[in-house]
Amino acid sequence: MDLNQIKSKLASMQQPQGGTREKRDFTKIFWKPREEGKYQIRIVPSKNNKNNPFQEVFVHYGINKYPMFSLTNWNEKDPIVEFAKQLRTTSDKENWQLAKKLDPKMRVYAPVIVRGEEDKGVRMWEFGKEIYMQLLGIADDEDYGDFTDVNEGRDFTVEAVRGEIAGRMGLKTSIRVKPKVTTLSENPTQVSQFLAEQPDVLENQRKYSFDDMKTILQNWLNPESQEDEGDIISEKSDDFDGDSKTNYSLNKKESKSEKFEKMFEDDDLPF
Repeated sequence: MDLNQIKSKLASMQQPQGGTREKRDFTKIFWKPREEGKYQIRIVPSKNNKNNPFQEVFVHYGINKYPMFSLTNWNEKDPIVEFAKQLRTTSDKENWQLAKKLDPKMRVYAPVIVRGEEDKGVRMWEFGKEIYMQLLGIADDEDYGDFTDVNEGRDFTVEAVRGEIAGRMGLKTSIRVKPKVTTLSENPTQVSQFLAEQPDVLENQRKYSFDDMKTILQNWLNPESQEDEGDIISEKSDDFDGDSKTNYSLNKKESKSEKFEKMFEDDDLPF
């Protein structure tokens, strides 16, 4: 018996479901303020999209212990997204409220260098809708224009202060565009490196399988027991005409998990 092979197999079997994730220093890939203070950054033209440095991604929060990147980011069908679509085919208010909770939330990434840390290369800066809208507005302002231009672009000051965010204490960030036009770098070789060597956001995220995400959703919907009776998930009747308010209710003869599975076996589902 090859003990090295056995150890390797054991290690692979002990990896968590949804894909493996090797230990890496993600501070070398992603950047964000980690303590209060001011930071000066420069948004770099994206190597993947010369016309737009921003990459929108969609993330599920609150369903699993950790945020889960939606499979739609990889142009694949996502069971949580599909289930939310099914909930919206009903006229039930609670189903619509649940669908809203299940919708993935948008996050945005942009390739940046941090002034004073140019030796660390380009890292991906993650931010939300508020800062995203500010950056788009600045880009649309003819007084600023293309702030990613390598010769006549502009830096930003990112200020982080501790405060309450959604009921929890954390670092709140604000941005301010620098009025002076500057180059990305005085070193042409460094400029070429910044433009060519950029991390890929999705390659550095854990990608769950369709089945794993479906199981996580099912457990979230019914945390106590997958066999308990419930009051959502299954279609009430095949001839629903849109007038009933309770299109989703469980038949007592079938468990919630059975009804849940039937939704994914229905030929009418869009996948």
